Amino acid sequence: MGFVKSFEEIMANIKATADFYDAEMLSVFWETKPEIIEKLLPPPLKPADDPIAMAFIADYPATNFDCIYKESALFIRAEYDGEEGAYCLSMPVTSDIAMAGGREVFGFPKKMADIEFKKEGNMFSGWTERRGVRFMEVRATLNGKFNDPRAQELIVNAGAGDDEGLIKATSYNFKHFPAPETGLMDYDPRLVKQVTEFKPKVMEFGEAEIIFNHSDYDPWSEVEVVNMLGAMYTKGDNSMLGGKAVAEVGSMEFAPYAFLKWDMV
Repeated sequence: MGFVKSFEEIMANIKATADFYDAEMLSVFWETKPEIIEKLLPPPLKPADDPIAMAFIADYPATNFDCIYKESALFIRAEYDGEEGAYCLSMPVTSDIAMAGGREVFGFPKKMADIEFKKEGNMFSGWTERRGVRFMEVRATLNGKFNDPRAQELIVNAGAGDDEGLIKATSYNFKHFPAPETGLMDYDPRLVKQVTEFKPKVMEFGEAEIIFNHSDYDPWSEVEVVNMLGAMYTKGDNSMLGGKAVAEVGSMEFAPYAFLKWDMV
């Protein structure tokens, strides 16, 4: 295969879904301040009923797009047109191909980073680091108990699977690119709705703590932990379904929110 692809080569590489096999994920949930959620959500997204944030660290040992990597992310719960989902504020990765695909196709705010994912027995530890700053560290004890018993209702039941154990999670991102002319955008930013299906073979719950260290380039500490809810560990197969642009927002209105993918201080 060369720089220029044949029609047959293009068709052979088109995939309906991006699939992850035996993916391991540790997700940590907490309540933050409603005013933080309101400040960080671009229009037309609105705050959900509960001001919940989530961070995860994942290890993807096999995929259907020839990419093995680690990933972490920061989400806040949001709503669009009556449907609840999660708005992604940051998604560091360890692969340039994973970064390009997620940014260019769905609008995920991905950057390259160093990520640690370590599970020994029921103990988990991990961190994410960029530009010499370990801005997020997480530890969890997967003992079947949450930090807050309300986590069962707020995070587990809300994402309960169907009869076959399939869990669906909706993400909201904004797809936008700077124009060649300085200070402009190529087009009005588009709100992209994308659903990922999770079919865990293993699911464990536990108590967690997350530590944020200040970074001018990765300000995760802005999403303050008011009340830690707990952690969920899964191992299984995931499929990212195709997304859809569901709304547009004016470039000037969106401008304050347009720098999640860039390092700017």
